Amino acid sequence: MKAPLVRTLYVVSTLVLVVTGFGQMPIYKRYYVSSIPGLHWLADFYVTHWLHYLSAAVLMGLVIYTLAIFFFAYRRTKKISISGFIRGFIILCLIVTGILLVINNLPGAIFSQGAIIFLDIAHMALAMLFLFAGLVAIIRKSPWIVERVNR
Repeated sequence: MKAPLVRTLYVVSTLVLVVTGFGQMPIYKRYYVSSIPGLHWLADFYVTHWLHYLSAAVLMGLVIYTLAIFFFAYRRTKKISISGFIRGFIILCLIVTGILLVINNLPGAIFSQGAIIFLDIAHMALAMLFLFAGLVAIIRKSPWIVERVNR
């Protein structure tokens, strides 16, 4: 599947998710990154919060789109690689923990403090694991899908 627009949206949304995800913590202000001209928005919680939500929606749309294309057009000729399964599972877990964190932010949602801490740490750990898995995939040149070998 060679779709330059999908690939570009994937890279941009992932990059924005990483930058805004770290923006949810006050590290940009604490380490004066937001003092760099043009980067003051990184210290604004609400800007990074809504950009994170928007980028997450784009990423979830891309996941649904690429899964639909794969299952309807490529399922017989291609298969998901081991690297693709690993990264896909991590993205699935990121989406689930992210949705639960969004639900927690809604009025009337009551999660225990322990559940909130677990979700926060799990989401951050999964994000770092996803970045690491992506780096390994780039270094090893491991694609998401490979040709199916008919036996």
